[in-house]
Amino acid sequence: MVSASIQRAQDEAPFPIRQGVFVAVVGPSGGGKDSVMRYAKERLGSLEADIIFARRVITRPMEPGSEEHDTLDEAGFERRKAAGGFALSWCANGLSYGLPASVDEAMRQGKVVVANGSRAVIPEIRARYVHVLPVVITAPREVLAERLSSRGRETREEMLARLARGTASELAVTDGHVIDNSGPLEVAGERFLETLRKAAAWSDVCDMV
Repeated sequence: MVSASIQRAQDEAPFPIRQGVFVAVVGPSGGGKDSVMRYAKERLGSLEADIIFARRVITRPMEPGSEEHDTLDEAGFERRKAAGGFALSWCANGLSYGLPASVDEAMRQGKVVVANGSRAVIPEIRARYVHVLPVVITAPREVLAERLSSRGRETREEMLARLARGTASELAVTDGHVIDNSGPLEVAGERFLETLRKAAAWSDVCDMV
């Protein structure tokens, strides 16, 4: 059993944050992370006050039908990062991504924070928060290829590179809860909702563990 003095020191230390549960949503491009997250967000019901979907900052304009996010150019992103405006930040696919510093406060309040992330940043997330639940949203390679092609954002070479990175990233995630999103959205969405319900129950007691 942890002594009272050790427990007090842990509670007062700024990091890692012991309260709350961080749900890191990762997976290959084309896996449908945004769609699954949106489905769950619209159906939280009584959990709405306890579960927060973090809005990312990305160095890319927001496109119709894509993830809702705030946009900064590279210079603005670096200024905000230097000013301590991000709880977490990383680079992927030639872009910079950041989660606002307000995520830390939400975690300290014992909330469940859900964020679209990257496999590569999971070790950094674990260093900042004690209770982290990675969720891998994926689909078979042929489904990913079809979805990426239908987006029309990239050349064939860029699409193949994304597929290769996505496969490698998925296999490298340890302790992740895998959700197959190759079928109807409601199937994957309901599975993700159930995961969030369990995370909310965990957040009620995790700071005592």
